[in-house]
Amino acid sequence: MTASFKALSALLTYPSEELQAALPEIGRVLRREGLVEPSTWPALADFLESLIAEDLLELQQRYVFLFDRTRSLSLHLFEHVHGESRERGQAMVDLLALYEERGLRIAARELPDFLPLFLEFLSLLPLAEARELLQQPLHIVTALRERLEKRGSGYATVLRAVESLATERPQQAAVAALMQQPDDDPADLAALDRIWEEEAVTFGAHGQGEGDCGPDRIRRQLRAAQRPADRPAPATRGG
Repeated sequence: MTASFKALSALLTYPSEELQAALPEIGRVLRREGLVEPSTWPALADFLESLIAEDLLELQQRYVFLFDRTRSLSLHLFEHVHGESRERGQAMVDLLALYEERGLRIAARELPDFLPLFLEFLSLLPLAEARELLQQPLHIVTALRERLEKRGSGYATVLRAVESLATERPQQAAVAALMQQPDDDPADLAALDRIWEEEAVTFGAHGQGEGDCGPDRIRRQLRAAQRPADRPAPATRGG
């Protein structure tokens, strides 16, 4: 197991008393493995200290405001690739099958493309394979990090640490394509209502003739945002 992936996964989950209590150990794990880029450490250490010191309720409110109410900051990877299209449901089925093939069982309420869950899965793999698989959605991670930096959020440094675990930098064209997508305002309650009104993602065998599920297919799906012209347009509702 590569514990750094699991430690960074924990930092991206909803703040809790258990997480706050574990923060000193999370810091020790990350330092002990030494996989995170050294230049990231000062900002990451400051962020860990802020999570320890701040009021839990305020941390929770900030987390919800960022990741649950801001669609462009969603921690669900396929949200940025497939939107609410049918392809997202099939991609999640395939990713779930890959998890189960490698021995990771997830709770029914968890969506398999949730970034913390994906990082936990990577922690179970040999380091070289984990780094290679992380490379596939790295453009999404980078775009999220850049948007968080614009907001002055400390979570940006966690994503920078995640980036440092990959084998190389993402393709800038892919990052730029994602950054061109609208960056919604979580204070826009009307837009938030429209998001909640959209149909839920369904799971099932929507694909036709796409071959068996496996790492190669997962890689193609995680890279899909690198071909923005192929991305299905978001579903709209008639007035």
